[in-house]
Amino acid sequence: MDVLLMIILPLAGLTLGWIIRWLYARFQLTTSEQRAVRVKQDAIKEAEAKRKELLLEAKEQIIRDRNQQERETRERRAELQRYEKRVLQKEESIDKKTSQIEKTEQVLADKERSLQERDNALGREEDRYRAELERISGLSAEEAKALIIKDLENDAKHDAQALINKIEAEANLSAEKKARDILVATIQRVATEVTGDVTVATVNLPNDEMKGRIIGREGRNIRALETLTGVDIIIDDTPEAVVISCFDPVRREIAKVALERLIVDGRIHPARIEEIVTKVSKDISQKIFDEGEKVLFDLGIHNISQDAIRALGRLYFRTSYGQNVLYHSREVAILAGSLAAEVGANRDLAKRAALLHDIGKGVETDSDLNHAEIGMDMARKMGEDARIINAVGSHHNDIEPSCIESVLVQIADAISAARPGARKETLDNYVKRLENLENIAVGFTGVERAFAIQAGRELRIIVNNEAVTDDQSKDLAKQIAKKIETDLRYPGRIKLTIIRETRIVEYAR
Repeated sequence: MDVLLMIILPLAGLTLGWIIRWLYARFQLTTSEQRAVRVKQDAIKEAEAKRKELLLEAKEQIIRDRNQQERETRERRAELQRYEKRVLQKEESIDKKTSQIEKTEQVLADKERSLQERDNALGREEDRYRAELERISGLSAEEAKALIIKDLENDAKHDAQALINKIEAEANLSAEKKARDILVATIQRVATEVTGDVTVATVNLPNDEMKGRIIGREGRNIRALETLTGVDIIIDDTPEAVVISCFDPVRREIAKVALERLIVDGRIHPARIEEIVTKVSKDISQKIFDEGEKVLFDLGIHNISQDAIRALGRLYFRTSYGQNVLYHSREVAILAGSLAAEVGANRDLAKRAALLHDIGKGVETDSDLNHAEIGMDMARKMGEDARIINAVGSHHNDIEPSCIESVLVQIADAISAARPGARKETLDNYVKRLENLENIAVGFTGVERAFAIQAGRELRIIVNNEAVTDDQSKDLAKQIAKKIETDLRYPGRIKLTIIRETRIVEYAR
């Protein structure tokens, strides 16, 4: 019995515990379901409230948008009404002006009709007087007009030519010998070397293998050199030579010196190229300044700004028809100073103006003005004397010279450019210039032949003695000279000689 109770009681306890646990789990499940139901109901209520709130906000936004649209519509309607009112006012104004114009046109038409009638009456009277004059004189109106005009033209030409001949004769008597003496003395006092700088630089190579090293792998060396210096490097079939081409002479010089140093150094790669170009650029910049200071020291000219010194120094690398522009400016300054001393003008001012006359060629600018205008602007900014500014601007007759020093600068510039050996030009240009001179002369009536001699500095013209008189020859020479000045560009001046002669040949048999 006791054993049975010991077995039954634990079983009963286990069963009771399992029942209690099952009931507790059932209770927990019911509680969770109820909680979930409550959460669901709360979420539904919250969503409903949110929906209502959103609907309310949407309705309010719609109302605001509608009010805004109505307000804009009212404003546009008011603006359209104002526009319509202004248009109506303008239409009324135009109608009034149209009415006034119509009245004015009517008045003008009446006046025009009246003037036409008066003009017709005057024309009839004029015809009557002309017929009466023709009857009395025995000549028609056109014949009388032509006769009067011809007489007046002949008298005017004769008087004008006589006056010109008298003035030229008087001027030649007093001025020709003096001018010749001054110019000859001045030119003989100047001794300058002949320069022949070229506009394309050539660099000699030790061998043709160096061309490949200059080009570099895939062209990187030559690209680096062209990019850093701003030049074009031409490598062609020319043996042991490389050509450097650039409009800027300073860049061309930098590229030439840099390439020569790279060839000597032997290390040619982009980094070394950049290093050498930077150093050469500094050296050339210093050389520009030194050349400018040197010419100022040689001429004894002071008080020149740093920019002006650099502009003068850049002229050392500029050429004009093979003539170094800095040496040309120095030569012109010496000539102008000598001429000023001879004629009693301001010697220092003439030298200073002559040195600065081509300074516009050395100014770094993108302006489309010519070098005389650029030089004038620079001289004005430097605070130079008004006579110097005028001399710089007028040395190519872009403006009128206002003082004797300006004229002396023109003369000195022409002497420096025209002396033998100062400038050079190609054979084709030389022949073409001579042909143009001869063709201009032959194009005039009465000219039989023309010959350009003395390298184009003199033109001898043979005219038909039956078609051209002595007085007409002088007038013809002036016309040809003016035509040459207008159509051709040339250094110095050109002498014209007209030859008119009568040859009578007879044979005795």
